Amino acid sequence: MKKKILLITPESEEINRFRKRQFNNFIQITMPYLAGFIDESKYEIKLIDEYNQKIPFKEKFDLIAITVNTPNASHCYNISNKFRNNGCKVVLGGPHVTLMPDEAIKYCDYIIVGEAEDIWPKFLEDFYNDKAKVQYRGENIVQLEGIPIPKRNLVKGRYFTKGAVIATRGCPYSCSYCNLKQIYYDSFRMRPIEEVIEDIKSMNVRYFVFWDDNFFGDVEYAKKLMKELTKLNKKWAAQVTLERCQDEELLKLAKKSGCVYLFLGLESFSKNSLISVNKSINNVDRYKELINLIHRNEICVQAGIIFGFDTDTKDVFKETLEACNNLGIDGVTVSILTPLPKTPIYEQFKKEGRLISEDWKYYNGKTRVAFKPKNMTPQELFEGYMWFRKEFYSIKSIIKRLSVSRTNIIHNLVVNLGYKFSIRGTDSLKF
Repeated sequence: MKKKILLITPESEEINRFRKRQFNNFIQITMPYLAGFIDESKYEIKLIDEYNQKIPFKEKFDLIAITVNTPNASHCYNISNKFRNNGCKVVLGGPHVTLMPDEAIKYCDYIIVGEAEDIWPKFLEDFYNDKAKVQYRGENIVQLEGIPIPKRNLVKGRYFTKGAVIATRGCPYSCSYCNLKQIYYDSFRMRPIEEVIEDIKSMNVRYFVFWDDNFFGDVEYAKKLMKELTKLNKKWAAQVTLERCQDEELLKLAKKSGCVYLFLGLESFSKNSLISVNKSINNVDRYKELINLIHRNEICVQAGIIFGFDTDTKDVFKETLEACNNLGIDGVTVSILTPLPKTPIYEQFKKEGRLISEDWKYYNGKTRVAFKPKNMTPQELFEGYMWFRKEFYSIKSIIKRLSVSRTNIIHNLVVNLGYKFSIRGTDSLKF
């Protein structure tokens, strides 16, 4: 007899309000991917993504599975409590559970700690046979060979933004605000190229994103994969590090294989800020040279920018805007520095008594400030961040940046204007 399992991609109301105002929100791939491991002869699967769906609390399920990240942790615990009160069993996994297992276990029946590929199938088999243990912990480095293709057919109502695929896992670097090293084994791993290509072929979309932490983490692998991608006539984007982009052969292959834009974690235009968070891999003196090189290869730049470093003053917002305009940065993903649990910067701020709250809803990097900055108040940090977001997508700034970039101008103009009009109304957000 089949058991009913509900997979939930959670999103709190606060985060959802913010994300709904953004442009090009691709799906979170975790739950469709984990669904690929489920034996459908034993389980009837339903997937709910709170980005655009409501959770069916009144429906009866044998098992509820929720992937938990830090900003959504409190929200996930509330979801779990509601289902448990209705007699359902709940399993929690994901980054926050791996970081804070002793906390998470208080709000569910079972937890999955670490990378799930080896232990998730074991848990499902044990649960089906009524033998499930309270905790499952990944003890081995997961290799990406033979992993299943995500069951994207379970994703509803995401026709243009359901294309996401995994090619690699991990990152060679150790930025002090990033928790990848605490979540994954410290090992960069690659999926067999033929399996990645088959996964991409299975997506009935032309546009997709690589859901990798650093797509250019292994340059030779990336080149081989992109050579195969050229045969598919797809358009794609990925997150990479700027220093890898000095390899023009890499950029030419990216463009030829359909790359539309690269997400670059620039984070800051201050050398001191980058050094303070162990990201000296970014060479500010070479930003212009390398961004120009990317643009010459007709690829757009989406820059990751973070405000709130200890070296930041109230001048940082205007200075960053001017730098982005002068470099022709095509788009930004801007965030407030967030001391995620177990990271070096979290431990530092906690020791210094600078954490404003340990309520995890403060840790989303978008709508709240979780700590006391050194050279401004939390209110000033939030207001400066909001000012930058609006000014970056002002008509004056858009014209300035696109006149410098001159890359995919029509596409860029549409995207920038889309962001401009989506940002309206965010004054209701508060730290």
